[in-house]
This record gives sequence, structure tokens and C-alpha cells, in this order.
Amino acid sequence: MPDWRDNILEDDGAIGALLRSTRRVAVLGIKTEEQASQAAFYVPKYLAGAGAEVVPVPVYYPEVQEILGRRVYRKLVDVPGELDLVDVFRRPSDVPAHLDDLLAKRPRAVWLQLGIRNDVVAERLARAGIQVVQDRCLMVDWRRLVAG
Repeated sequence: MPDWRDNILEDDGAIGALLRSTRRVAVLGIKTEEQASQAAFYVPKYLAGAGAEVVPVPVYYPEVQEILGRRVYRKLVDVPGELDLVDVFRRPSDVPAHLDDLLAKRPRAVWLQLGIRNDVVAERLARAGIQVVQDRCLMVDWRRLVAG
């Protein structure tokens, strides 16, 4: 039986392999064009420009229907189709509230952005067979390991 710890990705080789096979990214906690200077907007904008299909899943902005020209979904489980990656822009203390939604959607991987770490949530996801990256900037690693 594989060890769940193998789903916690920390080295560049494993992270690069994940990113090179990633096509569809839901961004949980994405900001809108009004907050263009914040990472929760410019990171997904970069990903879209790099060829990824970005699916916006904002936590706030209930009136917003589109971000980056793409339809907004309110929960991950409502997003049709498979997700390669969920990029999470939430405070570490807010991440557990999204665990059930993440487990229900079962993306291939969950990425907790730079400054975000929750080892309890990471373990629950990893034990469910979902790969997890914590406390790293997706844009920085994508540039370095994919676009390079």
C-alpha cells in the first residue's frame, strides 16, 4: 500500500512533473480585476497566459459572474469536469472550512500558496490520494520548472 506521505510534494522533481501535466486549475479564493495588484488575481492571470485553463472559485464577490473572462463557480464541487489542480488563496485558518469541498471534488492536486500551510488538511488530502504542495508560489514554480 502506498504511503500517504508520498502525496506531499516537496522536491522540484515531483513538483515539476505535477506542473508539466497540469492543464486545468481551479483558483479557490481568486480575486477580481479590481484587485489586480494582489497575488490572488495576478497569479491566475499568469497561469491563463501560460496556457492553463483557469476556473475561478472566489470566496467573496457574490455579484461577480466572470473573472478573467471565465465563468465563476461558488464551490469546487460545482465545477464540471476534472481538475488537475486547485490553487488555494486562503488564510491557513480558513483552509479547513474548504476540506469537505476539496475531498468531494477530488482534484489530482491541491496547492497551498506561499505563506499557507495546514498540515492537518494536507494529511487528510494526501490520505485521500490527492497530491499536496504547501507554502510555495505557483507562479514562481511554474516559471522556474515549466516555462523555464
